[in-house]
Amino acid sequence: MSQYFQVGDLVLWNPSHTVAQLFARMTEAMVPVAARPSGVGPDIGRDEYEIDPDTFAAFVDVLTARYLSTNHPILTAMLEGYLPTALVMVQRSGRDVAALGQPVARDNQDISLNRDAFDPVGDRQRLLGLAESHARAMPH
Repeated sequence: MSQYFQVGDLVLWNPSHTVAQLFARMTEAMVPVAARPSGVGPDIGRDEYEIDPDTFAAFVDVLTARYLSTNHPILTAMLEGYLPTALVMVQRSGRDVAALGQPVARDNQDISLNRDAFDPVGDRQRLLGLAESHARAMPH
């Protein structure tokens, strides 16, 4: 059994039920981190999640900017579990993530005092590489 993440009739992703449920719950968990709505509607009982593509793209943009601006390796790793798939979905919806092309300044909101892992250029490359890998593994 699978579920659909879609914009109208455009299917962005059709993962298995368990994977879809996990992604939806991860999205909910990211809402307070992004401090904005996700644009991912609830499963309305038809194994479908309707996505508002502009709201979702803005949501993913904020999370991407946070990922690129932190030096905290745990926060980075946690966001890496979510963002590559989300980036593919944004791209499939015909939207862009502006944070991927903008200069990045360090954010002191979440800092690691043990290790300075601030590397926005390397992190951008890593995130794009992960998204490319996810795109190959994600059926429409």
